Amino acid sequence: MNSLHPSFWAALIGWFIAQLIKMISCFVRSGKLDFSYLLSTGGMPSAHSSMACSLAISIGLYEGFSSVAFTIGAAFSAVVMFDAQSVRKAAGEQAKILNQILDELLYEHHLSEKKLKELLGHTRLEVLGGLLTGFVSAHLCKFFIYWLLIFNASLNSLISQEGQVT
Repeated sequence: MNSLHPSFWAALIGWFIAQLIKMISCFVRSGKLDFSYLLSTGGMPSAHSSMACSLAISIGLYEGFSSVAFTIGAAFSAVVMFDAQSVRKAAGEQAKILNQILDELLYEHHLSEKKLKELLGHTRLEVLGGLLTGFVSAHLCKFFIYWLLIFNASLNSLISQEGQVT
């Protein structure tokens, strides 16, 4: 069985770092460690943008920036980032308005108190933050895997040399 392509890990790490940044920034602001930020949507930086950008950059680093795979990854990233700052942002604004209507109706009628999630999309700055987080994550992942491979090769070389001496 083949192992997963390093770009998979770069994308996953890009997403995780973005979510971790959200959790740490919340901790700095409030003094409370809230692990729900590891799975939250919205906020700075955009984890979707970070993941998509990290995937595309990592594919470029491994397959070449003129490869078809990178072109597909870059197009995918552009769609994800556009969606994050426009379509999902609009859905969040609509949820906010619907929640205001629901609040007004609750005072006069007995309706469900379930509210819609308002923090769905991102500002352009949050998307840019995700892009930069993904860019850095892809390079860190490539650097880590490179040194891991060198360490593994050195270790194998050492083991084979010991086998030849005896």
